[in-house]
Amino acid sequence: MRSIALAHLFAQDPQRAQRCVASVEGVRLDYSRQRVDGQVVQQLLLLAEERGLAEWRAALFAGEPINTTEQRAVGHTALRAAEAAPAPVRTTLAQMHRLAQRLRGEGRVRRIVHLGTGGSALGPQLIVDALGTHDTDLEIAFAANIDALDLERALTGAQPETTLFVVVSKTFTTAETLANARTALRWLGGRDSARHFIAVTGNEAAARAFGIDEVLPLPEAVGGRFSLWSAAGLSALCAIGAARFDALLAGARDIDRHFAAAPFGENLPVLMALLGVWNVNFLGAATHAVLPYAHALRLLPAYLQQLEMESNGKCVDREDRALDYATAPVLWGAEGTLGQHSFHQLLHQGTQAVPADFVVAAVSAELDTNAEAQAQALAFGTTDASLPPHRRHPGNRPSSTIRIERLDARNLGRLLALYEHKVFAQGVIWNINSFDQWGVELGKALARRILAKGA
Repeated sequence: MRSIALAHLFAQDPQRAQRCVASVEGVRLDYSRQRVDGQVVQQLLLLAEERGLAEWRAALFAGEPINTTEQRAVGHTALRAAEAAPAPVRTTLAQMHRLAQRLRGEGRVRRIVHLGTGGSALGPQLIVDALGTHDTDLEIAFAANIDALDLERALTGAQPETTLFVVVSKTFTTAETLANARTALRWLGGRDSARHFIAVTGNEAAARAFGIDEVLPLPEAVGGRFSLWSAAGLSALCAIGAARFDALLAGARDIDRHFAAAPFGENLPVLMALLGVWNVNFLGAATHAVLPYAHALRLLPAYLQQLEMESNGKCVDREDRALDYATAPVLWGAEGTLGQHSFHQLLHQGTQAVPADFVVAAVSAELDTNAEAQAQALAFGTTDASLPPHRRHPGNRPSSTIRIERLDARNLGRLLALYEHKVFAQGVIWNINSFDQWGVELGKALARRILAKGA
């Protein structure tokens, strides 16, 4: 397949553009511009079967402890399971709804400042940025960086009496988040912390010791990068409202059902995972670009960077054996059409092929046209012999197009869950644990030691 061009595959199969497509309500995956033929796809599907993807998938939904290094279940799908969710999940969601209704209705709070970092901020911030505020005068700001400028900007124009801080930290020990929380406490100037703070954490005792009375739980089985569906999404719920937040959960639930039941050959997350494995392990791709053609999805690449690279950036397998094959590629990207005027030059004429996802949200005909043109140019290029070499484009650069029928809460939920299950499926195929993140801990521990020496 390394020697076969996409142009040849299309010429060989006039129905390829219609055949290499999979859909679920609201979302359509077009993988016709990936460098695969029918035989390769069948071999990849066989690989998924041989790796036991069906069994691992069943274990995920059954709540078995598939996070083997920490002996934990993986519970993010239960957060959006509606009436099938465990009782504590339903209780927390009801508490979130009551809080949001109060904050949106009473008028005492004008600005909510969400304090969290990594998975405790990226998901909620993406939701608020994508969907905006709805039927509320609340202002929502985020501060994730220990750099004081981040919190300073989040507080610009805010008044202490009308500001609420939502502190999101699973352990309530995250250095960046607690530093910002202490700064926020000083900024309040002695006002009652119980009136100006809400905590979302798995460490209720530490939050109460800080002076916070209103504490929402974070389940032990939910990692930060999978937590936007939990109480970590309270700020987003306050911004977009109950109906939209419930629609977000319903969209993710749609994909959970699809992933759990659809045959692998028609299963969008499975196909996305297998195509990624093909590009990384067989075609040698080291990076992957995500190109959302919607300003509202401009934060999607940053969100997916953590989701994919923190989950699958591993060099040992589940049995702690060193791997001799590649796992997660470096994920990067930016919104179209801005990227066309910067890094797309490398995509088209660089020495390395970069597989890409074009995420299209039917925002405008102009954006859709630009995405289609870029995908075609990457696939087919131009090798017109009458052109000088510097104007030729080699083409044969693989991409998929993920199209959501409109940009609303339900389809955003579907899109994010699609990538979550893709990550899980790739972890199964690579035989790695996608749900721990020990690589994050070393730098944090060293920083604590260095600070202690300095003190």
